[in-house]
Amino acid sequence: MQIKRKNKGFVISDFSIVQKYKYKSYSRNDEEVRTYNVNGKKHPSVTTILSATQSKEKMKSLEQWRKRVGQEQATRITIDAARRGTEMHLVLEKYCQAKPYLNITPQGNQSRLMAHRIVENLGKLKEVWGSEVNLMYEDYCPSLYPDPKKMAWAGMTDLVGLYDDKPTIIDFKQSNKLKREDWIEDYYYQIAAYSIAHKAYYGEITQGLICICTKDFVYQQFIMDEKKLLEYENKWFDRAYEYYKKLSTSSPKV
Repeated sequence: MQIKRKNKGFVISDFSIVQKYKYKSYSRNDEEVRTYNVNGKKHPSVTTILSATQSKEKMKSLEQWRKRVGQEQATRITIDAARRGTEMHLVLEKYCQAKPYLNITPQGNQSRLMAHRIVENLGKLKEVWGSEVNLMYEDYCPSLYPDPKKMAWAGMTDLVGLYDDKPTIIDFKQSNKLKREDWIEDYYYQIAAYSIAHKAYYGEITQGLICICTKDFVYQQFIMDEKKLLEYENKWFDRAYEYYKKLSTSSPKV
């Protein structure tokens, strides 16, 4: 895979854009919690469910970090990382849609170089079926609700396509530093949630790929083979059930 200058921007080559599926789009709400509008209903986002079901250990660790660096500095680091990640995702989105893109601001330059570092390691990507793909899942859960209501979720994954000849969901991540595998379990849960949704409404997924680039341009990747994907799909259902149980007990009785 090569990065080439085209017109007033850059593009990448050596892959095919294939309209294998007709993906639907859902609008997003960023109110108190993030939701997606699906058929007249608000489905919680994958990240909303993960945030609401965080372990006490993880919440404690995050709070200790904020205290250690100071609340103001922690907020600044979080905002900077979010902006950097948003721009890096935009670069990769444009490239994967074969659209030239260039942002020459200091932040744009850094994010573009981070994106290029990821592209340099995507040589096994042969087909792009969709970029910034909306996915949703819903299922009846009579054990949780007397109605019954539906357990559901929605979200947006960065890329779906053929990687190393396997149907793959790919997520791009930025980081301030290198990650240990035990720090990225939520990334596995995200891939699993998207995989379940894709299998239910579109087609088979047999692999997940998490591509990470640090702000210092160091690349990491974590591959979920089919066995690991199935493991985390089962774990994701547990997380989703936990979320809806909490929701049912906190909702006012009518």
